[in-house]
Amino acid sequence: MITAEAASESTVSAVPGDTAATGVPEREELVWPWKDAPIRELVQRIHQLQAERAQAFRRLEEGHRQYLSSGPPYDFPRYRSTVHEVTQVFAAASREVLAVEAELAGPRAQPLLASHVRSLQQLEETRLTTVALLQLMGTPELTGQEDSLQIHQLKMKVIKTMEAISEVLQDLRFDAESAE
Repeated sequence: MITAEAASESTVSAVPGDTAATGVPEREELVWPWKDAPIRELVQRIHQLQAERAQAFRRLEEGHRQYLSSGPPYDFPRYRSTVHEVTQVFAAASREVLAVEAELAGPRAQPLLASHVRSLQQLEETRLTTVALLQLMGTPELTGQEDSLQIHQLKMKVIKTMEAISEVLQDLRFDAESAE
């Protein structure tokens, strides 16, 4: 299995051009490990990336819990480091998801599957934004301004977003089976 980190590293491997034949200096050509993969494998990769995202969300939640239990004084540098690590995982997953979407929309001519992947990406962005806002609202510095109704609404939004993500993943798997 290719991890998001390995995939992001392999997406920009250089392939030298033929300088002697063309007279043009060598240029780099992008290489993507899933270029010739069957649609089924692309969908499996999306599911793997979703699992990596779920793990990153758990790490973010755990880091926030550790931050809240660390003080006062609170260990913000450690929390910031966790957020940075998780952000890198999310960014790598997002880049690869967008590459799969482009592959499905373009060369594979699978607009329905591409739209599922786009919806998934948008839902994950909503989920991440909402979780970040919830964590911000739960910080000790803002506890006095806490609005329990708003926090409840945000938690419900996260739950509904996660349900929508599950539905899109099911639709993607079903429609991919039909496309093959």
